[in-house]
Parts: sequence; C-alpha cells; structure tokens
Amino acid sequence: MTTRWAAHEFLETQEALRSKAATIELYGVFLNMTQDAHLRDILQNQQRREVQAYQQGMNMLLGKGVQMTPHTPQMNVYEQPQVGLQQPSMPAPNPHATRLADTTTATILLNMHKTGAAVAMLWACECVDPQVRSYHATCANICQEMAYEIWQFMNYKGYYQAPQLADHTMNTMMQSFQAQNNVSNMMI
Repeated sequence: MTTRWAAHEFLETQEALRSKAATIELYGVFLNMTQDAHLRDILQNQQRREVQAYQQGMNMLLGKGVQMTPHTPQMNVYEQPQVGLQQPSMPAPNPHATRLADTTTATILLNMHKTGAAVAMLWACECVDPQVRSYHATCANICQEMAYEIWQFMNYKGYYQAPQLADHTMNTMMQSFQAQNNVSNMMI
C-alpha cells in the first residue's frame, strides 16, 4: 500500500463502499417491484450513478489513482415542483405487504438519499487526504441530487406536497430582517 490513510477516512470510505454495495442491490429489489415507468426510469439512472460511485471508491481504495474531477450536476428535472396543498392524503400502512407500493419505494429512497447526503458530507469534513475528501463531498452532492429527483416524482404524484405559508405570514417574516448598513466599512 503506497498511500497512507488516516484511520477515520479509511474506515469511513470502507463504510461508504459497503453502503453503496447494499444500495445497488436494494435498487435491484425496488426495480423488480416498481410499477410506475417514470419511477423505474429514475431508479435505473440512480442505480447506474451508485455503481459509478462504488467503482470510483473501489479504485481509490485500491490505489489505482482515480482523479476526482469537480462534480457536474447530473440531476434530471422530471417535473416542475408544485407548492401548496391539494387535498393531501396518506394511505394507511399495510403491515402484511408482500410487495412495496411505489410511494413506499420512493419514500425509502428519499430518506436514504437525504441521510446519505448528510453523512457523506460529515465524512468529507473529517478527511485528511484531498482526494478522499473530494470523493465523499461528491457523493454527498450526488445524494442530494438523487433525493431531489425522487422528491420531484413524489411531488408530481401528490405523495409529497410542499405546504405554503399564507402571503401575509411570508411578508411579515421577510420584513423582520434588517439590511446591513455600511457593509464596506466593516473590518473582518
């Protein structure tokens, strides 16, 4: 091993790879259960991105000199987000399900990616090596993009609606902030 890793970044990278391997398999299970073609397309694209991230991490771990390039967002915009509530309803959970509903699959993936983004960024902040740090930061960014893709689908289907505050409440809150005067004269 030519590269010396700090213990925490090595352990975190191994944990990330184990998580990515499990996620790749989980996508396979979800793809077999998914009914909606739109959701299936999202899952296939996201599984491909997980495979790419896994392979990059393996190459880095094995010292194959993978260069991390700055992350270019690959987020697909499937639908324009809708704000406001339109008769929201949440079906009761089925404790005897033998197959996951598309809304359940999407909810699991949304929460998994939101958590993944937070954890990967935490790991990035703990890394000593710039390449390892960049890998985890890129993974965090990819997770937040995939969470947003899933959320767009859920929002479009009405599974995850975004409540909106009343105009007078928003205006009152916005007017409570005061502009900073003489910012150019401030010494830092």
